[in-house]
Amino acid sequence: MLFNPLKLGALTLPNRILLAPLTRTRADAGHLPNDLMAEYYAQRASGGLLITECTMVAPNTSAFYAEPGIYSDAHIAAWKKVTSAVHAKGGRIFMQIWHAGRAAHPGLNDGARTVSSCATAIEGDIQTPAGKVPQAVPHPLTTDEIADIVAAFAQGAKSAIAAGFDGVEVHGANGYLIDQFLRDSHNQRTDGYGGSMENRARFLFEVLTAVTAAIGSDRVGLRLSPLNSYNSMKDSDPVGLTAFLAEKLNAFNLAYLHMMRADFFQAQKGDVMTVAREKYKGVLIGNMGYSAEEAEQAITAGKLDAVAFGTSYLANPDLPERVKAGVPLNKPDSSTFYSPGAKGYTDYPTM
Repeated sequence: MLFNPLKLGALTLPNRILLAPLTRTRADAGHLPNDLMAEYYAQRASGGLLITECTMVAPNTSAFYAEPGIYSDAHIAAWKKVTSAVHAKGGRIFMQIWHAGRAAHPGLNDGARTVSSCATAIEGDIQTPAGKVPQAVPHPLTTDEIADIVAAFAQGAKSAIAAGFDGVEVHGANGYLIDQFLRDSHNQRTDGYGGSMENRARFLFEVLTAVTAAIGSDRVGLRLSPLNSYNSMKDSDPVGLTAFLAEKLNAFNLAYLHMMRADFFQAQKGDVMTVAREKYKGVLIGNMGYSAEEAEQAITAGKLDAVAFGTSYLANPDLPERVKAGVPLNKPDSSTFYSPGAKGYTDYPTM
């Protein structure tokens, strides 16, 4: 089943092995993609779909210092090298569009203030060019400011298509801005964007409405992580939240729903995949810790439609070919996940 074609929105994928979005911090100054990034993605073009690392839809929203952006003409021009390289190898690629919210520290963003749904900081410290500093207390967004960010997502989607991408994935996971509205551990608002699940999902639905109107719903995916406690996030009812979102998302006719099934830190547990499959009628992608064998079994059993592989694809640019041949995989080197340069990025051997 992993090597059966899959209709995904406007695309037909030749296989169901996807590259998960992986932050690699290799962009140049000004958050510009470069030739090294084009090589990295082109190396992995045999996957059914590549999803890029999180990409900033607005300036001064950096959480990683060297992640890419999509908010200027220079970004569009630079990304064209990446999409051209992937398409030349016969691949398909979506851009993950993203706003970091309270994960974007002023120390990484020329002093620009941090924003979120509420005025509660992420726990702990963050590394900045000035050294380790406490996470910043964010400014709670006003309704006018929320509307501006919705517009930035829509413009980011248009710019991604202008740069040659086949579509976009809206980043609603991992404790970044959309997730900061979705989950009740952080969202304590008392206006129309807080309280009930419907209110907490309002920002997400506004983003999806704007993005699908901008580029067509068949070129838009969404990533969610109802269990993941990364960036100091939790929810009192993650399975209930998943059920609510999965059912409501049917109305958007998205290309896919991409679910992270677990918590990096094991602080929250629950089965979000089963309820997502029950409620969501479109293409369902699973992610986090799947082996090729488990992915094959899950797809065959109808539990999901495709699997996004992270570190195993990072370390094996020819992952689909290796899986098909049944050969051993390269081991990922975690010490080079976020370091600059080609080492641990484009130098993993193929078969």
